[in-house]
Amino acid sequence: MNIDLKTFKCGYVAIIGKPNVGKSTLMNSLIGEKLSITTPKPQTTRQSIKGIYSDENRQIIFVDTPGFVEPRYELHTRMRNIISDSLKDADVVMFITDIKDFPTDYDIEVIEKIQNIRVPKIAILNKIDLAVEGELESKKAQLQDKFDTVIGISALKGSQNEKLMSVITKLLPFSPPFYDPENLSDLPMRFFVQELIREKIFLQYAKEIPYSSAVLIDEYKEEPDVTDITATIWIERDSQKRILIGTGGVGLKRIREAVERELTRSLETRVLLHLWVKVKKDWRKNDLYLKELGF
Repeated sequence: MNIDLKTFKCGYVAIIGKPNVGKSTLMNSLIGEKLSITTPKPQTTRQSIKGIYSDENRQIIFVDTPGFVEPRYELHTRMRNIISDSLKDADVVMFITDIKDFPTDYDIEVIEKIQNIRVPKIAILNKIDLAVEGELESKKAQLQDKFDTVIGISALKGSQNEKLMSVITKLLPFSPPFYDPENLSDLPMRFFVQELIREKIFLQYAKEIPYSSAVLIDEYKEEPDVTDITATIWIERDSQKRILIGTGGVGLKRIREAVERELTRSLETRVLLHLWVKVKKDWRKNDLYLKELGF
């Protein structure tokens, strides 16, 4: 890749919004790879995840942040802190909302939170494919005085990606790249495996199980013909453990097989996943447990 450092642009773009508006779907679409897990349930993302897009003219480091919620647990407080830290480092802030729901109380709170941040701001109205005639223009009008640019997109369909990337590039500072252009993220594979396990839990279980679960990778071994992974799923109650494992272990088996299939495709090698389930009572409220999980 030939880079002209005199004209090259590089910077961090923080993606912020309430839960389940398409932040992770948008970043995955712009990067062209699945880095952030996505599910129909809110609060799927708990950490900030960097996705790196590089070409000859620019390097855009997208930062997918947790959904903006009112804290109910110490975990939620730490998720809010992750959002604040991501905003401090941002060269551009992208606020994203669902065009059909905007404006919600959370939308208004997020907009107020970012008004004093002295970097360019983009407002994104997502799911325009579901909008009725005139809705896009009326919603844009409510945002134009608070943002440098307002764009309507469909993150799921990838519409307007080229236009959005062009707008972001114009707002970025001139700078050499921060990361190797071959990198898609600065996070290790172990992190993405634990996120993938969480995704399958979110997709397979309802109600409290997904939100009461966390995952840690205990061992990750790459052999010439197989990648061998051992992971522990933390849960808050013995009753939840029984539900997650399922009768005869069928629930845990479904998670394991789904993760092994996806990792085998992406890593292009055989994957063996060993899963354990342990109870850590009220881990979402416990400082020590949260530190063990990397929060």
